Amino acid sequence: MIDFLAKGGVLVGPILFCSVLALAIFLERLIRFSRVRIRGFGLVEKVAHYIRDGEHNRAIKLAKESHSPMGRILGNAIEVMDQDRETLETVIVHSTEEEVRGLSRYLQALATIGNIAPLLGLLGTVLGMIKAFMVIQQMGGKVNAAVLAGGIWEAMLTTAMGLAVALPTMVAHSYLVSRVDKYEAQLQDGAVTFIKAVGRRS
Repeated sequence: MIDFLAKGGVLVGPILFCSVLALAIFLERLIRFSRVRIRGFGLVEKVAHYIRDGEHNRAIKLAKESHSPMGRILGNAIEVMDQDRETLETVIVHSTEEEVRGLSRYLQALATIGNIAPLLGLLGTVLGMIKAFMVIQQMGGKVNAAVLAGGIWEAMLTTAMGLAVALPTMVAHSYLVSRVDKYEAQLQDGAVTFIKAVGRRS
């Protein structure tokens, strides 16, 4: 297999590196998402209940001890509850964006890998074709069909490898983005519920 891949040229290495990096990012994000506890409306309702009863300390403790994105957002919001509504909403929006950025970490790198892998493969093919035609030129007019075919398939090997890396990478990227979008929607719904509860209290 190593000898077979070596026929693809110098760009086989970067393409293989891209595949390993993409797999590492995907697995890291899967593990990260498996540990995420959004705790949307359930946590919000409990925290809002404490706030309505005037038990701010218990509300903050519950939010922070949840160790969840929603809990961190609520904890930051409770700390500025006594200020004006605009400040409260700004803090909630900023906290939500910060949590989403944390969930989206490395996804742009995954998308980049999915975009450059086929380009690396295409570049490898172009370089391989140049090499093949140089050999043909050196042979003069005596073109051997076997030599020509061998040079072409070796040149196209990198394109096949680039596409083989790019396709699953883009699928993985789309899947992870959909997970982040789902989490973001839950966080936004929880934040809106909290703001409404605070509005009712005041």
